[in-house]
Amino acid sequence: MDGKLNLSEEWDKVFPKSDKVDHEKVTFHNRYGITLAADLYIPKNAKGKLPAIAVCGPFGAVKEQSSGLYAQEMAERGYLTIAFDPSFTGESGGQPRYVASPDINTEDFCGAVDYLSCRVDVDPEKIGVIGICGWGGMAINAAAIDTRIKATVASTMYDMTRVNAKGYFDSADSEEARYQTKKSLNAQRIADYKNGSYELGGGVVDPLPADAPFFVRDYYDYYKTDRGYHKRSLNSNGGWNKTSALSFINMPILAYSNEIRSAVLIMHGDKAHSCYFSKDAFQNLKGDNKELLIIPDAVHTDLYDRTDVIPFDKLDKFFEKNFDAE
Repeated sequence: MDGKLNLSEEWDKVFPKSDKVDHEKVTFHNRYGITLAADLYIPKNAKGKLPAIAVCGPFGAVKEQSSGLYAQEMAERGYLTIAFDPSFTGESGGQPRYVASPDINTEDFCGAVDYLSCRVDVDPEKIGVIGICGWGGMAINAAAIDTRIKATVASTMYDMTRVNAKGYFDSADSEEARYQTKKSLNAQRIADYKNGSYELGGGVVDPLPADAPFFVRDYYDYYKTDRGYHKRSLNSNGGWNKTSALSFINMPILAYSNEIRSAVLIMHGDKAHSCYFSKDAFQNLKGDNKELLIIPDAVHTDLYDRTDVIPFDKLDKFFEKNFDAE
């Protein structure tokens, strides 16, 4: 396992602290031996074994941002929740830093389920996950392999393997385009090896170009302003290692999503540039316990932190119903 993590004890979230829940820092490990840092939220004066939810995302964010907000809101509704930093990012362990992996990041969710299942104040038969943005795809992928996950929510989801391999709206979906991308990334591998460090891809562009497309402005408005900026967030700062894209190109994550038997709710704003990921992922799901919720007039980052847009009461009903289902 990694050594002891250095966890901040101050309230350094981008959202205010609720007076309805208790909060503490916890750690757990995944099956690769990486120690992950998490914020735990539990309803005040909670008793007995509680239903539990693990939350992660967006892709390039940290637990002090959107995932923590989701976790705290769901704790207000009676759940024990954790928002965790993925491997190699934030306060979590793992070397080198700022690596993303379709396998390891799916496993991060499963490791969270391990941890929650072993807590004496959690009902192990009532554990769910919420994945936001790129972690929406990871959450669905985790549900495909982890039969302990009873209900999954994917919010404003990206399929990171699809966008890396095919480009936005599949605009670079050709063998030649992928070859050129792989050629460039493999040249970067040599440069990284020689330099003994990993070149970062850059976070959200700053300053914002005058001709930036709307979805870039949307990200800027969250990650680069007081609304969502955090010093440990990759998107707010230097971004991921460039070569992280290689494994995403080669390893599609949703190959067995059509075999998920547990409940899945996919929700997305209809004005989001990314909405097609959710619509297409939903088409591959099977069974009457799958649901697609399209939210009118919402853009991608509205589902990061807009508590007047994110349907938390709907999420509560979804988890409650499916945790109680046989």
